[in-house]
Amino acid sequence: MSTHPIDERLPTGKLTALGLQHVLVMYAGAVAVPLIVGRALKLSPDEVALLISADLFCCGLVTLIQALGCTQWFGIKLPVMMGVTFASVGPMVAMANTHPGPDGARLIFGAIIGAGIVSILIAPLISRMLRFFPPVVTGTIIAVIGINLMRVGINWIFGNPVGPTAPLTVSPEHSEWLSGLRSAAAVGQAGMPPVPDGLVLAPTVPNPNYAALPGIAVSAAVLATILLVARFARGFLANISVLVGIVVGGVITTATGMMNFDKVGKAHWFDVVLPFHFGMPIFDPVLVLTMVLVMIVVMIESTGMFLALGEMTDRRIDQPALARGLRTDGLGTLIGGIFNTFPYTSFSQNVGLVAVTGVKSRFVCVSAGAILIVLGLLPKMAALVESLPTVVLGGAGLVMFGMVATTGIRILGGVDYTHNRNNALIVAISIGMGMIPLIAPRYLQWMPHGMHPLIESGILLASISAVLLNLFFNGAKGDTEATIRAAKQAEAH
Repeated sequence: MSTHPIDERLPTGKLTALGLQHVLVMYAGAVAVPLIVGRALKLSPDEVALLISADLFCCGLVTLIQALGCTQWFGIKLPVMMGVTFASVGPMVAMANTHPGPDGARLIFGAIIGAGIVSILIAPLISRMLRFFPPVVTGTIIAVIGINLMRVGINWIFGNPVGPTAPLTVSPEHSEWLSGLRSAAAVGQAGMPPVPDGLVLAPTVPNPNYAALPGIAVSAAVLATILLVARFARGFLANISVLVGIVVGGVITTATGMMNFDKVGKAHWFDVVLPFHFGMPIFDPVLVLTMVLVMIVVMIESTGMFLALGEMTDRRIDQPALARGLRTDGLGTLIGGIFNTFPYTSFSQNVGLVAVTGVKSRFVCVSAGAILIVLGLLPKMAALVESLPTVVLGGAGLVMFGMVATTGIRILGGVDYTHNRNNALIVAISIGMGMIPLIAPRYLQWMPHGMHPLIESGILLASISAVLLNLFFNGAKGDTEATIRAAKQAEAH
């Protein structure tokens, strides 16, 4: 009896080379999320590096479970690479901005663990919910995710709106004047009124740290490298154009003194990733519900990818197999929360790589998973990534986050607007809803505080809007073929 291509065991050398190729294709995307969330939480460089190590370790572990299978409950046994989903970034950054520091990390990990447990339980139901998430809904949600993430990439290039790299800073003269006023009031100088508590000066002077020209030049060089590699390289090299751009940016910033390797030198060669580094997680019901909604969207997207991958590899995906795959998304998310990292899903760029290379063996992904686990146990690798200046990541971020938006646009390109004009309304209104927190972040200041985590994420607003409007206009008609076509369009790089 001949072996199915999915179960083919290739020679060790070839298996390692193909596995490394999968790792390189996903690496830039995999390390982006811990960098974004760690810096939003205002964690120390060492703690951000720990998040990166934990992420790589869990990427590998969950990939092994998904590709190899684990009991009859987990693992779809397809060539799937698992990585942190960008869909969770918006809500996690919102949580981090509200609760920075280790306590914020404990809140985020509590939400992730809760969402992972719920996802495991509801996995069999998700495939039956497919009819609520046709391409017009998933395409809109993914496009809004990309648009929301673009803000992160742009801030990496120029500087954050607040803090040391804000566009404006307080005038030194004004600051000196206020200090003198406070000193005079403190000693009880005659005729001096008391300075009100909480009085702060408004920033009015251009900040030299914002939009510095050398940083913009580095971002431009990274972007130019990515474009040149994508245009002129072929095959594998073209697939890792983002990683090549980041490496070139690292070389430029090292040569110009913008990057140093002090943190890399101090980091250990080998260290084990331990659970609950920041302490026991905090379970906030609203935050857990927020992350559960994100996971439902992620699992619907995974469903489309699994069905498309089944067609590409000539293996029929039945209901139990689909439930095993989606349950692993939930298990990966649970493991992620325990090991100080984030929600997991199948990486679409690696599904695309299966189509490009024609290699269908799931053991290639098993090999890649093992490589990722080893990388997660090498703190010097995480410290090297954390040492990269944000301007290097900014040039790559424009591409990475822009490609997320493009994926959504590709899916929306297959939607029928000619015979169903209501689809245009669904997309238009939902994208508008997704833009509200981006354009008017304080719009919710008079609403009940308990609602804020649910409505301060544009991604969740767009998701709720798209689902409800689709139900209103189109009902709940299932179309598996449309879902497969949408997933294939999303993977076409």
